Amino acid sequence: MDTLSRLEQTIARRRASAASESYVAQLHARGLPVIARKLGEEAVEAVIAALSGEREELVGEAADILFHLLVLLSARDVPLADVLAELDRREGTSGLVEKAARKS
Repeated sequence: MDTLSRLEQTIARRRASAASESYVAQLHARGLPVIARKLGEEAVEAVIAALSGEREELVGEAADILFHLLVLLSARDVPLADVLAELDRREGTSGLVEKAARKS
């Protein structure tokens, strides 16, 4: 099992915990808008780190994005496997072609 799959399982377990015992449970208790906002904040921090920070800072912010994305997917009951399947579907397709296809 890979790191993201293990993290997805950990998030599922922690989602069921008491909010006083788990950051994931706290986020879920606060609702989808808070989770989505937190993901957005982490994305902005990653952009800032990419432009002006040290490599280690970007690595940390990228990890925060992946974590909060998995929390958001969990809140919407979207398995990581669905996202990975979509990436597999797109594999070998030009990004320009794929993007153009979404506009139609």
